[in-house]
Order: sequence, then structure tokens, then C-alpha cells
Amino acid sequence: MKIVLCCNAGMSTSMLVKKMRAAAEAKGIEAEIDAYPISEVEEKAANADAVLLGPQVRYELDHVKKLLPGKPVEAINPQDYGMVRGDKVLEHAIAIADAK
Repeated sequence: MKIVLCCNAGMSTSMLVKKMRAAAEAKGIEAEIDAYPISEVEEKAANADAVLLGPQVRYELDHVKKLLPGKPVEAINPQDYGMVRGDKVLEHAIAIADAK
């Protein structure tokens, strides 16, 4: 499973990515999880199974959905993002990927 997170510069989500990778490993889920700046979303998320936007760029949600038709794209819950709940964000990504 490939999960792409997007934020302003691709750096503020780095801790969340680490927590998500640890959660995936603990659950035995094979996942490629990376974060990129929102400006690179069309290129970096073209083959993603799920695309999650950080709360600071949630205003780009409709635009990103248009750039990536047919891809599951949602914003990360601000509480999960702020508390760096990698397990919760991973579950969210899996849920939207499975729902497509």
C-alpha cells in the first residue's frame, strides 16, 4: 500500500510519517508512507492508494481531488495530526483506500 501525505513544505508531517510507519510495521502491514509538499501532489501521488492532506492545507482538498480523479483524497483529522497519532492516521488511510 502506498500512502502519500501532503503539507505546506513536506516537512511538518515527518514525525507523523515515522509514527505511521511504526504502526504499520507493528500490525504487519506492508506500506510505503511518504510526505511531500502540496506543490508536488500531482506528481508524487499519481500511484498512491491513499492521499491525506495535513490540516494546514485542507483548503486544497477540492483542488487535489480534481488533480487526482478516482483517488481517495481526504484531510487528516486535526486532533490526530496534532497529537501525532500515527496509528489513527494509518487506519484512516487504509479505510479510504479500501472504500474506493
